[in-house]
Amino acid sequence: MGVQIAPSILSADFGRLADEVGAVADADWVHVDVMDNHFVPNLTLGLPVVQSLLKHSPLPIDCHLMIEDPDRWATGYAEAGARNVTFHAEAAHAPIRLARDLRAAGARAGLGLKPATPVEAYADLLPEIDMLLVMTVEPGFGGQPFLDVVLPKVRRARELVRDGAHAVWVQVDGGVDEDTIGRCAEAGADVFVAGSAVYKGNDPAEVVRRLRAEAERVSSQAWWSGESSS
Repeated sequence: MGVQIAPSILSADFGRLADEVGAVADADWVHVDVMDNHFVPNLTLGLPVVQSLLKHSPLPIDCHLMIEDPDRWATGYAEAGARNVTFHAEAAHAPIRLARDLRAAGARAGLGLKPATPVEAYADLLPEIDMLLVMTVEPGFGGQPFLDVVLPKVRRARELVRDGAHAVWVQVDGGVDEDTIGRCAEAGADVFVAGSAVYKGNDPAEVVRRLRAEAERVSSQAWWSGESSS
């Protein structure tokens, strides 16, 4: 699997979500940000909306859970049909058990890290997860400026993934647009979440195409190119 683009509906029109998802049908995922106003200072969508969206989305759903107690709630999203469910390392009490539960329920298991959370502390968990999400803004709100200071952590995440036998995707989320996606790709990301960049423009589908083209161009020449992931 090469470059993957996951438009975030956090920046979409919540009143017409089915149409907004249809507008990016050439993407690889629909990224759904679930926030509980406790782990982060914002309240967004929950399981009932995800269940409804799953009935209409032409794309697999990538749920990013920015919530307290994901050990209790995360598996429900996998059981509903989400193909990837990411929980935060800072919130999970038993991340290995939770990752295994998500996989057993039929989803890929993602581990999310806030910008200040070091990736090295979770190196031993790589065999238990399918994706490592490195936040490139503080989680909670869309439209924030990209944090270049996180790029060395993206690179370190790719280095750790390369050393393991289990294929793990490296996802970035926050401030990703046509100006920043190349830097993320060069650092080692292969899954890119973009919200405002996609949905604030006049043609979301064209933005997805341009983002993919730029990420593919840079990643094909990056220091980590030639890896295989599945």
